[in-house]
Amino acid sequence: MYRYERVGSTGASKADKVDLESGDTLYRGLSYGENQLRWGFIRKVYGILAAQLVLTTVVSAFVVFSAPVNELLRGNSGILLFLCLVPFICVVASLTGYTFWASKKGKDFSFLGPILFTSLIILILTGLIQMFFPLGSTSTAVYGGISALIFCGYIVYDTDNLIKRFTYDDYILASATLYLDILNLFISILRVLRSGDN
Repeated sequence: MYRYERVGSTGASKADKVDLESGDTLYRGLSYGENQLRWGFIRKVYGILAAQLVLTTVVSAFVVFSAPVNELLRGNSGILLFLCLVPFICVVASLTGYTFWASKKGKDFSFLGPILFTSLIILILTGLIQMFFPLGSTSTAVYGGISALIFCGYIVYDTDNLIKRFTYDDYILASATLYLDILNLFISILRVLRSGDN
C-alpha cells in the first residue's frame, strides 16, 4: 500500500521501490524486528499527540461555550468560527504533508536543527521588541507568516527525529515536541488572520 524509494549505498535507481508491508525497513540499517518496534513507537507517539489535541479542543470548547465568554463573543460568532476553522484546516493539511515529506526515505533533515533554532531565537527577540514598539498590521502579518514557516520547518525536523533519532523510551518527549509545533503553527496562522482582520 505505502511505497518508499530505496536509497542504497550503491546508488539504487528511483525505480527500485521498498514495500513496507512486505517486510522492508523504514530506513536503511533497520532489521525487521527493529522496523516493527519503530512503527509501534510512531503509532504510540501519534496516539498521544491525538489525545493531546483532543484534550486541547475540549478545554478550548469549554472556555468558548461557558456563559461569560459566550456573552462576550456572541456578536462575533461567525468571525470566531472562521478564525478557528481556517487555521485548523491549514494545520491538518500541513501536518499531513510535512509528515509524509519528512518520512520520505533517504532524506535527512537534521541540518534544519541549527537553522530553525537560530530563526526561533530571532523570532523571540523580535516578539520582545514588538512588546515595546508595536508593529502595524502588515508587519504583524509578516511576523505571523514567518513564524508559521519556522514551525512548519519544526514539524518536518521533529518528524524526522521521531522516525530516525528518538529512542523508544522518548515517546513523551516526541509527542510533546510535535504538539508544541502544531500549537505554535496554529497560533501563527491565527496571528496572520487577526492582522488581516484589522
